[in-house]
Amino acid sequence: MNQVTSQKPHELLAATLSSEMEAVNSLIQTRMASKHAPRIPEVTAHLVEAGGKRLRPMLTLAAARLCGYEGEHHIKLAATVEFIHTATLLHDDVVDESGQRRGRPTANLLWDNKSSVLVGDYLFSRSFQLMVETGSLKVLDILANASATIAEGEVLQMTAASNLATDEAVYLQVVRGKTAALFSAATEVGGVIAGASETEIKALFDYGDALGIAFQIADDLLDYQGDSKATGKNVGDDFRERKLTLPVIKAVAQATDEEHAFWTRTIEKGRQEEGDLEQALALMAKYQTLEATRQDALNWAAKATDALTALPEHPIRQMLHDLADYVVSRLN
Repeated sequence: MNQVTSQKPHELLAATLSSEMEAVNSLIQTRMASKHAPRIPEVTAHLVEAGGKRLRPMLTLAAARLCGYEGEHHIKLAATVEFIHTATLLHDDVVDESGQRRGRPTANLLWDNKSSVLVGDYLFSRSFQLMVETGSLKVLDILANASATIAEGEVLQMTAASNLATDEAVYLQVVRGKTAALFSAATEVGGVIAGASETEIKALFDYGDALGIAFQIADDLLDYQGDSKATGKNVGDDFRERKLTLPVIKAVAQATDEEHAFWTRTIEKGRQEEGDLEQALALMAKYQTLEATRQDALNWAAKATDALTALPEHPIRQMLHDLADYVVSRLN
């Protein structure tokens, strides 16, 4: 990626797709309305208008344009993807008992858990209405499977998050569920609606899948070595919340009996004391797990860019390439 470019890749993509994104945002505003339950648009607007890069719907628009689509169904699919994402965020904040998202109080804090869960359900229903309107059974199949995979990933994470038996394969399964499934569905349906070839659709799926995994691994790594001002999180939040992410999983796999007892006490049993975060960081440094995790993120980003070679030459293809590079450039 050209580091002197003034715009970040997602900003350049947003500028390129600005008219289509305006149509997506307008459709979202229309479809999140409710005649009978004014709390639905109140709760939804709080989250939808909180900012965020709108990366997932942009990926749908980008994939469709890259494959030469000239219709309007990609607008509905991009809105569908954003509704699914917003619904999962509403549910996640209830499950995680979160009080803040994107620097603002969460919907469950401002209203209540019941409202967050029910509005999330409403958005899922709206997303399926939009999918059906495209008239494509293939699109419906992809997005329905993605929705199921996301829910499955969240349930798996609940059982695996503080279990020291969780290995890298289970971690990857969780990441594919909670993050990559919607990335890959977003890119794949863009190709499907454009009538792309099977090879191109597979390439778009592979790109989204690898991008989502790189994105989540990078996020998990930055929890331990990121700039708090840039990430909006305190260093070690995942440790304090007993989340078993890749840097810790790699350290546990190599731990001595004494070190394993430390991880059991702090992660599995949640009995944390002053100085435990520093000890955890020391163990990660001992086994160089932060560097190994960084390398994993770079490898997945490389898989994403490799997948793009099967797609048509197009300025958007280069933007998607730069986006994959950017996701992991934060780790350098």
